[in-house]
Amino acid sequence: MPPTPDPPGRTLTARAVLVTCAVALVSVLVTALVAVPVAVRAAERRDQQALAAQAQLAADLLRARPGRVRDLAGERLVRQFVAQGITVYVISGGAADRPGLPPQLVNRVAGGGDVSGRRLIAGQRALVEGRALPGGDGVVLTRSAGAGVWRQVLRGLWLPLLAGLAAGALAGGLLARRLAGPIRRAANAATRLRAGDRSVRLPVEPPAEVADLAYALNELATALATSEGRQREFLLSVSHELRTPLTAIRGYAEALADGVIAPESAAETGATMLAEAAHLDRLVADLLALARLEAVDFPLEPAPVDLARLAADAGRTWADRCAAVGVRFSLETAAQPVPAYTDPGRIRQVVDGLLENALRVVPPGAPVVLAVRPSGPDPAAGAVIEIRDGGPGLTDEDLAVAFERGALHQRYRGLRKVGSGLGLALAAGLVRRLGGQIAASHAPEGGAAFTVHLPPVPYLPRTSS
Repeated sequence: MPPTPDPPGRTLTARAVLVTCAVALVSVLVTALVAVPVAVRAAERRDQQALAAQAQLAADLLRARPGRVRDLAGERLVRQFVAQGITVYVISGGAADRPGLPPQLVNRVAGGGDVSGRRLIAGQRALVEGRALPGGDGVVLTRSAGAGVWRQVLRGLWLPLLAGLAAGALAGGLLARRLAGPIRRAANAATRLRAGDRSVRLPVEPPAEVADLAYALNELATALATSEGRQREFLLSVSHELRTPLTAIRGYAEALADGVIAPESAAETGATMLAEAAHLDRLVADLLALARLEAVDFPLEPAPVDLARLAADAGRTWADRCAAVGVRFSLETAAQPVPAYTDPGRIRQVVDGLLENALRVVPPGAPVVLAVRPSGPDPAAGAVIEIRDGGPGLTDEDLAVAFERGALHQRYRGLRKVGSGLGLALAAGLVRRLGGQIAASHAPEGGAAFTVHLPPVPYLPRTSS
């Protein structure tokens, strides 16, 4: 069932546009918070300088025309100042011609001192420039500060704000288009993989995150194809192994039913059928064990175990079996106990499986060795179980796939004696569930060696994956 399309507001394109617009808006606002006060201060500084120049001009004019200070209010220059938003105060005889100036300011100018800066004039903040004249006269120019400048700067903020939003929308659209394309291709590839198409591949191209996504999907497709191929080969091998004892049992059963087998041969026929049934039972048991290894509730009963005693018990059984087919069996173990923490029944299953695998391929007269030893001089290092043989051995390529289900069976079927291909995989799974490690290598006896490392103390059970 294809996924339901998301509403427009939840698409990557819409979200990218919203995010970039929000980033642009925040950037403009943050810039405004920093830049507007700076711009206002700069504008006020320019106004202060202009007001100072105008105050100096008025003072110079009055110095050039002494005795006409009170006539300044009617001069054209004053009218020009008023048109620019400047208020002119004329001080004559220590008093201003109009109210509004603070007494301290009037006294200072009348006393011959100049004034420059910001003051409260008539209850409002204003720029003030005062110039003293001879005889206790003077002139003071004021201009309101702040509000007009702020309005002017804020009016100029709308244009960059709109430009930032437009740029954010454009950048968001381009970014979403750049990102959405590879994501859509990846989604289509995943849909094809789900449908069973293992040939799907994506181009690996920048940016790095998109390349990683494409590479991961390509690796997944390759891994799925490889895994399914191995599963098919494994099923073919298992079906062949199941069919062989079933065919024998069916053939002998039909012969018995048709009366072809003589009464004196019935016991031998029954023994053959029983052996084939036992082989079939072992194969089914291995398949069930492999399947159950993946389960969390796989039964394990770990406890402290003396591997030297376990190896001695196994050696008595396998010495007789090896002697029956002319194979030399030897046991190598330490004189003192070899402690480990494991499930004795499961680890014996591993040992029996590995010895069974060795006995199948070793020719008469060749050796099979079961060795048990500590991992090191410190007992806390754990223990090692090793099964070596003098059989045909394994190549370096075989060692890499030795514990994969059916890998060696598929490779050597028809060339030499092989089992179902499940024994080594089952042994590896059991060892990993027991918290240990297993490895395959070349044996000094000329064949294959399988080494199991077991922990000495309680462990956290691991899955077989």
